[in-house]
Amino acid sequence: MLDILITNGTLIDGSGAAAQKGCMGIKDGKLLHTVGTEEAKRIIDAKGAVVCPGFIDAHSHGDKLLGTGEGKLFKTPQGITTEQCGNCGLSQAPVALERAEDLQRTFSPALPLEDVRSWTDYNTYLRYAEKCHKTTNMRFYVGHRILRQGVMGMDNRPPTKKELDRMCAMLREAMEAGAAGLSTGLIYVPVCYAQPDEIISLARVIAPFGGIYASHMRSESEGLVDAVRETINVGRQAGTRVCISHHKVLGRPNWGLQKETLPMIQRANEEGIPVTCDQYPYTRNMTSLYACMPNWHFSKGMAHVADRLREPAFRVKVRSEMEDPAAPYDNYYLNAGGWEGVYITSMPQTREAAGMFVSDYAKKIGKDPWDAYFDLMIDNGCGGTGVYCSMCDEDVCDIIRSPYCVVGTDGINTSWEVPGHPRGSSTFPHAINYFVKEKKIFSLEQMIYKMTGLTADRLRFKGKGLLKEGFDADVVIFDYDRLHDPATYDHPNQLTEGMDYVIVNGRCVYEKMALTGENAGRILRLNG
Repeated sequence: MLDILITNGTLIDGSGAAAQKGCMGIKDGKLLHTVGTEEAKRIIDAKGAVVCPGFIDAHSHGDKLLGTGEGKLFKTPQGITTEQCGNCGLSQAPVALERAEDLQRTFSPALPLEDVRSWTDYNTYLRYAEKCHKTTNMRFYVGHRILRQGVMGMDNRPPTKKELDRMCAMLREAMEAGAAGLSTGLIYVPVCYAQPDEIISLARVIAPFGGIYASHMRSESEGLVDAVRETINVGRQAGTRVCISHHKVLGRPNWGLQKETLPMIQRANEEGIPVTCDQYPYTRNMTSLYACMPNWHFSKGMAHVADRLREPAFRVKVRSEMEDPAAPYDNYYLNAGGWEGVYITSMPQTREAAGMFVSDYAKKIGKDPWDAYFDLMIDNGCGGTGVYCSMCDEDVCDIIRSPYCVVGTDGINTSWEVPGHPRGSSTFPHAINYFVKEKKIFSLEQMIYKMTGLTADRLRFKGKGLLKEGFDADVVIFDYDRLHDPATYDHPNQLTEGMDYVIVNGRCVYEKMALTGENAGRILRLNG
């Protein structure tokens, strides 16, 4: 007897092939092709609905909310059944014991210090993750930042041989335990201080395991072409797969640079370097608000910069650097076109500023926008997040057309109650509505391929991404005509409409816009 029989559905199998009417069976967590007359414990009549593989989030920060109800709400209602976590150099393990308290404050502030202290052994972290209640399958990269900050603190210098050897040893132990590879976030301190040789040395550790090097690159604006070249070269020198994180072009003067970078990705694949990029389907990006300022000021930490911003001379210096297009950093202030394009989404202490552009907040409180921004950084210890109006439709559509581009959320949400970016709750339904219904770039079958089968192939998710006999029973059932993603920049945390069922490992975790209470997600290992 089947556990679940799905009848009368429009089956889109995740391969890009044309949809077919048919039925699908599930038994013991695996998919079975059926004729629709078998006995089953439960029958789901999918008449009028699409049945497809569960969506694979190629770029997740879901480990920040691992095991929480809010973490489930951000992912499951949009049809995500599998997440690749630990992106942008940010992972929760492995931990250098002597800096456990500092790392806990940075990466896992809500977790007990005794738990974080135990994550020096990566297997211990995976066992912790396995015990957490999950509605998605999760796999983890090792973040370069937790390695470097754990071994070197915030120092702006190359590692000594001993320090590099220790980082490599920590990474190797994690790969042996099943980590998926290495991620970097090369605009963030202290990882921005790393030179290419350091990154290549680390990437060589993951190569024998078939690991993936995923990078939030040094630049996504005027230095984009050089950044893509550097990222591809890591794959070339280390012999690893590469994933360019949230590939985009920031800043009006730079729009169109993907016409140079996409051929570079094509040529790399032809050369034998498997390079993929992921993308979220929006024209605004999001990150910390401190990232507007040059990264070289942060080698002594956020609190140090917040304190120095009390000095008028330091404010003048930082403003001059931020207004200089030639300043050698990814300038989020200029990329957004100034304070009129920087939208505050959260402020830990100055909550009344959230939901306003910096320019509007400054008018409200009667300050110059620069003083308003610097004062926010002082009052919030350089904390807070923002959404930046930095991209254009044409570039976003051009990038998704690449045969090597897949879909990822890059959601950095902390709470359902704290506003973030609509990508956190709505990336996958929005990709369908934006690229298929509105822009008519893809057929529905082609779009689902980019969110399932292609991602599984490029990022090495075995048994995922296809409605195929014997594959894992991760299935989404949705009404294409009713599919609606109501999330906006003003109200980003919203549930998708039209997502009828989400099934993970053969168990229904979401039904009729509500979690069922089933926690069927598993921790995945790269070669497990």
